[in-house]
Amino acid sequence: MSKLLAQGSYRSGQSLEIVQGDITQEQVDAIVNAANAHLRHGAGVAGAILRGGGDVIRQESDAWVQAHGPVSHAQPAWTSAGALPAKYVIHAVGPVWGEGDEHAKLTDAVTGSLRLAGELGCTSIALPAISTGIFGYPPEQAARVIFSTIEKFFTANPSPLKIVRLVLFDSDTALTFLSVWRKLQEG
Repeated sequence: MSKLLAQGSYRSGQSLEIVQGDITQEQVDAIVNAANAHLRHGAGVAGAILRGGGDVIRQESDAWVQAHGPVSHAQPAWTSAGALPAKYVIHAVGPVWGEGDEHAKLTDAVTGSLRLAGELGCTSIALPAISTGIFGYPPEQAARVIFSTIEKFFTANPSPLKIVRLVLFDSDTALTFLSVWRKLQEG
């Protein structure tokens, strides 16, 4: 069960919730998978999504890559969610820390996920701390980029999305994101 840590809203009417929990259990229209460009679902968030959703996610991912080629930062892929409670899995490719231009790539991955969720008609989405696991992105920096990107997206784009949930699995990442959120709210 997810634990709500903080919530807020944007002038555009969307709500942001920061929770600690398991993204595979979220009752939302779409969950975001922190993916690699070839949609090989091994460990971390991707592995948990595959285990929870079933092999249909792997099959649809393979078909997507065969049809479209590797997934870019700005253009996420999507599949059904298989046995998960969500309708869709949006496969966002975040940057590997140290490869260069990480902030822009993370911004592209988050923006692309929000845009695609809107195109799919989603009203709710759950995002993990993209790239902060095995890709090595420092969580505090990722939190700043993710919060800024969500706010900028909703300021500039009409969207059917109403709720964005940042679902953070481990307590250290959750506390880091919560600390950054509170600092941003204090101004």
